[in-house]
Amino acid sequence: METKLTAKDFASGLPVKWCPGCGDFGLLTMIQRTMAQLNVPHEKYAVVSGIGCSSRFPYYVNTYGFHSIHGRAIAVASGVKLSNPELFVWVITGDGDGLSIGGNHMIHAIRRNTDLKTVLFNNRIYALTKGQASPTTLQDSKTKTTPAGNPDYPFNPANFAVSIGCGFVARGIDNDLNYGAEILQKSALYKGFSFVEMIQKCVVFTDKEFDAYKNPQTKDELTVRIEHGKPMIFGKNRNKAVIIKNFKPEIIEFDPANPPKDLTVYDSTSREMAYIISNIVPPQFPLPLGIFINSPKKTMEENYMDILQPQKSSISDYFPQSETYEIK
Repeated sequence: METKLTAKDFASGLPVKWCPGCGDFGLLTMIQRTMAQLNVPHEKYAVVSGIGCSSRFPYYVNTYGFHSIHGRAIAVASGVKLSNPELFVWVITGDGDGLSIGGNHMIHAIRRNTDLKTVLFNNRIYALTKGQASPTTLQDSKTKTTPAGNPDYPFNPANFAVSIGCGFVARGIDNDLNYGAEILQKSALYKGFSFVEMIQKCVVFTDKEFDAYKNPQTKDELTVRIEHGKPMIFGKNRNKAVIIKNFKPEIIEFDPANPPKDLTVYDSTSREMAYIISNIVPPQFPLPLGIFINSPKKTMEENYMDILQPQKSSISDYFPQSETYEIK
């Protein structure tokens, strides 16, 4: 009889070396739950990370894992996936590891649509190396490398991924375990490169930065859940909505007992809609959480095999004789 796996089955038992209160604990729970829900044997998973607080992750899950070097998690994971296509290969990275030194690998893995399940832990800081500004650090933020305030414009990771053609893009937050696990399960089942940005606090350097999105008194006004086939309604009294009018986002207010019939209904297969909504940011708009796009496209592996379908007997058959030579 098949044994049903649980989240505990995917706990390695090693001591978890994150700061007490770190958002990474919630994300670890979400991913362990997701692995259990998929009911895929331990040996069918490989978890690859780079360098950073998030990149300790492979030690804490009872699967195959590889703690690689700074910014190279996707390169290593691509090799793992192409050498063993049957594996569920997860990439655990951070905003610095994945979008700064590893940004070029991220771009091209998305472009190729390599079948990797990528989760970017976004705490908007280089935490492990003690508080330098990262590519997602908000403008004017004071950090160890920007003591007078950050002069740079920050990356919006979800919008970045949508913009360059990623087929599955979502955003979650560290304290919403059930919804986060739901997003991650859909991400894992997507065939191709999936990108999930997970907002998570760093108790040392960005401790209060995301509190307003979690506080029961404020979160309903400051976040909006994006769900396919549903209007983007938010607010403590469910009396507001994000709509798209003339290709621009707007906020409207209405009587919740009599909502307008022409509210924008979210379509997660529309890249145009995904671009507009993933691009809205506080304080002008609520922070969108959920799946921005879930649109099938051929994977790198499928495209590669399509090219090789006319089977050749040897590598020399691909080249004219005049372009080959033998070493005697």
